[in-house]
Amino acid sequence: MAKRVLTLRPICITIALMFCCAPTIAEAQQRAASQRTWKQPMTPWGEPDLRGIWPLNHLISTPFQRPEKFGERRFLTDEEFAAAQKSAEDRNARFQSGAIPQADAGQAARLTSLMIDPPNGRFPELTAKGKELYEQMRGSYKPGQTVFDSPEDFDSWDRCITRGLPVSMLPRNYNNGIRIMQFPGYVVIVLEMAHETRIIPTTKRPALDGSIRQYLGESRGRWEGNTLVVETTNFNGKTAMTNLGVPGSPALTPSTPSLRFTERFTRTAQDTIEYQMTVEDPEILATGKWSAAFPMTLDNDYQLFEYACHEGNTAIRNYIETSRFERARKK
Repeated sequence: MAKRVLTLRPICITIALMFCCAPTIAEAQQRAASQRTWKQPMTPWGEPDLRGIWPLNHLISTPFQRPEKFGERRFLTDEEFAAAQKSAEDRNARFQSGAIPQADAGQAARLTSLMIDPPNGRFPELTAKGKELYEQMRGSYKPGQTVFDSPEDFDSWDRCITRGLPVSMLPRNYNNGIRIMQFPGYVVIVLEMAHETRIIPTTKRPALDGSIRQYLGESRGRWEGNTLVVETTNFNGKTAMTNLGVPGSPALTPSTPSLRFTERFTRTAQDTIEYQMTVEDPEILATGKWSAAFPMTLDNDYQLFEYACHEGNTAIRNYIETSRFERARKK
């Protein structure tokens, strides 16, 4: 299964103040002065430099969709942030105790959610078509599913094929490493979870023919000033849009081949990329789209290890054998 913890590593995080701390006036003035003097680094061939390792561990404790009690408020109060810090510390102690840690360490953030649109930070309702496709979904994250009888009863992540997009760009409890590499005409994004590599051309080239469909779609990038804009289409619709692997996410949501995924990467400081994603799939989403935004924080000491997950792993077989045994006992 794709949900085993294979590695644990310490994290060293410096989080953007505007997202994660309540700066004093002096700190705010100091940061503003730093931003005025900070200069966007460039690659040797003249593109904005995004290279480095940008793990998402600092967002583990930030829910994907916003708890309803916060309404349209994006940031925690001082009192709420103190409680969130205590909760994160308790979580770390709980998951990292024992002989085998169950998750990476995480920190509290000022954000009430990763989602910024709809304004209430709640995942949109599904259309009638979306609800129909949801009923057809299978996998270990499907609430109430107890029958596992073949590989088709599992989703692409269970089977170690892929997490898919957009979910691969969202944090989870472990293996949050993201490495950005650049070459003339290309940006390459290496994802630690489920061993993905996204190769994104940044020169003008035609899109793939619409008949060519892929698990991660086909990405095309372009530079708008210092911002890398990546648009991805040509999905095959075989992966979940989100699932509970992302803390605070709906249990499971479908996607279709019509999905359009737009990302914006803007480096705003030596250690910070402001990242935003917009997901459009009108067949599935009653609002037609949703967006999330959060800071990515540089940590070049973070080590990415091979996520050795493949379809030969025994978890799928174990699920099937256990499900058959339980059903036989009931009879």
